[in-house]
Parts: sequence; C-alpha cells; structure tokens
Amino acid sequence: MNEEQFKGKWNIAKGKLKQKYADLTDDDLKYAEGKSDELLGRIQEKTGESKEKLKKMINDL
Repeated sequence: MNEEQFKGKWNIAKGKLKQKYADLTDDDLKYAEGKSDELLGRIQEKTGESKEKLKKMINDL
C-alpha cells in the first residue's frame, strides 16, 4: 500500500481501531504524511498486533 492509499483509508480505519482497541487515543492515531511506519509502530505497541496484521486490517477496510 502506498502513502496515498494509506492516507485515503486512514479516517475510516481510525474509527474502527478505536472501537476494537479502547486504549488507543486520538494522539496515538494522529497521522503525519510520511510517518505511516511510525504510526503503525505506535499502534502495534498499544495493541500487541503485528505491523503486517495492522496493515492488512487497514487495507481490508
């Protein structure tokens, strides 16, 4: 998934991630262009999911 695709799906994904993982905050889910790996790492720390699983979850939305 390229940066533009990630950005386009991100708003939908934020809501679904917050529903599934209550510990995630708006600050955790702030997206800065070019920082998708850092963002995924932050979500990974909070959820315990692998980056690959998180990417697939976002891609499947």
